[in-house]
Amino acid sequence: MAQKPLKRHDALKPLSREHHYGLLLSWKIRTGFSKNISAERIKIYADWFYKTQLIPHFELEEAEIFTILNPDHEGIKKVLEDHKRLHYLFTEEPDIETALIAIERELEQHIRFEERVLFPEIQKVATETQMIRIEKIHQPEAFQDKLDDEFWR
Repeated sequence: MAQKPLKRHDALKPLSREHHYGLLLSWKIRTGFSKNISAERIKIYADWFYKTQLIPHFELEEAEIFTILNPDHEGIKKVLEDHKRLHYLFTEEPDIETALIAIERELEQHIRFEERVLFPEIQKVATETQMIRIEKIHQPEAFQDKLDDEFWR
C-alpha cells in the first residue's frame, strides 16, 4: 500500500506558495516562447521575478530551512548547487534565450525536488521550535505580480 504523503507543516506553507509562483514563472517563459515573444521581453519579467521573489526566497531557505539538515546531506548539496546555477543563468549567461530556456526547465525541476523530496525530509527531522522560528521569521507579503507587460496572455 502506498504511503500517504506527509501533510505540509504550517511553517513551510508560505514557502510552498512561493514555489507555486516560481512554477508560474516557468510556465510564463514557456508560454512566451510559444507565442513568439522576444527573449528580451520575457527576460525583463524574469529579472524582476528573480530580484523581487527568488533572491529573498533563496536567502531564507539557505539561512533558515536547509540548515535543519546536515550540510553533507546530498539533497542540501543539490539544492545549493541549483541556487548557484540559477543565479548564473539569471545574471551571467550571455545568451538570453539560452538562459531563459534553462531557467524554465531547471527552476521547475528544482522546485519539484524541494517540494517532493527535501521539504518532507526537513519536516520529518525539524523540531517544533525550529518550525515555530521559521513561521515567525517568514511572513511574506501577498504576491504582487508585475503586470505592465503580460506577454503570456
